[in-house]
This record gives sequence, structure tokens and C-alpha cells, in this order.
Amino acid sequence: MFGLTEEQIANFGLTFGVGAFMLYMVFIIFQLARESKAGRFGTFVLFLALGFGLVGFVAKGIIKYFIAAASR
Repeated sequence: MFGLTEEQIANFGLTFGVGAFMLYMVFIIFQLARESKAGRFGTFVLFLALGFGLVGFVAKGIIKYFIAAASR
């Protein structure tokens, strides 16, 4: 498809597709905090609790990058 291999399409989808999904999840958390009138501390708690998985996913990618760079 468009001269790309299956691996390149999958890598693009994983990088940008999951990134866009993560940004959408941040928007959903913000909307939830705003509609519930959570205040500053409540918004912080919502982002901390619901966004913790996003931080773990990003950290996994960074760790994989550094391990791959160190093994070269």
C-alpha cells in the first residue's frame, strides 16, 4: 500500500495512532474534571489516577529506546 511494507504501516499506526488515542484520553479526563466541578485538587487526582497508565506506556517506550541504544 503506497509503497510501504506491513511493518512500516504497523509502526506508523502504533506511533501516531496510539499517541492520538492518548491525547484523546487526556481530553476525556479534562472534560470529566470540568463537568464534575472537581476543582484543582480533584483535577490533579483525576489526572494522577486515570493518567497513570498513560505515563507507564510512555515510560515503556523510553526504556525500550535506551536499552536498544545501549545494546548497539
